[in-house]
Amino acid sequence: MTFKDLFSARPDQYARYRPTYPAAVFEWLAAQAPSTVLAVDVGTGNGQAAVALAEHFDRVLGLDPSEAQLANARAHPRVEYRRSPAEQLAVDDARADVLFVAQALHWFSHDAFFREVRRVLVPGGVLAVSCYELSEITPEIDAVVMELYRGYLDAFWEPERKLVETGYRTIDFPFPDLSVPSFDMRAMWTIDDLIGYLGTWSPLKRFRNERGFDPLEAIVPKLRAVWGNAAEREVIWPFTVRAFRCNPRVH
Repeated sequence: MTFKDLFSARPDQYARYRPTYPAAVFEWLAAQAPSTVLAVDVGTGNGQAAVALAEHFDRVLGLDPSEAQLANARAHPRVEYRRSPAEQLAVDDARADVLFVAQALHWFSHDAFFREVRRVLVPGGVLAVSCYELSEITPEIDAVVMELYRGYLDAFWEPERKLVETGYRTIDFPFPDLSVPSFDMRAMWTIDDLIGYLGTWSPLKRFRNERGFDPLEAIVPKLRAVWGNAAEREVIWPFTVRAFRCNPRVH
């Protein structure tokens, strides 16, 4: 599977504007792990999840195939970043207590990745994957965001996006499920935070190149109008976490 490098062109914006995962996820994950020696964040991007894992694990590896993303990843004394695709993890056999994947599993070749999961996890280790769907703010704001998402960009999203829209429920995981509690993914954002986040959406560049104009610029006046005078608004993302207890046999 060829690596679809959709984010290297704007790693600084990606690091700044992508929403923050709830801290409770990482606390829960550490409690499920057989030990807290090593966690691996696969598809680490800006390193947000890797740094959060480092609050609970002695050592964290943040892996990503994009050099540009890794160059902008957040520094932490217990986090080491390595360039590595999900299908060939730069981790020794039977070393990781936890493998975590935040908003990236849909880009992986799943069969190859699952083979690597079996290889690198310790006995009883945990694989956890998460994804979030479209933001929810107010019906009026959400309608303008949907105009960008569907009205302009519908034909330009990569087909893998469908896996996120279904909360990874259509992926066949070859491991036994763990029961996962519900987690809230929320933030207080300004209108500029929202616009910056929308600007990280992967199909925008292809749309601009093919259509010759920027659909984000087209909706910004509408967004500002429906945002109103509020300095900040609460943003909620429907958030899915799936977790599995794995038996790391190589097949």
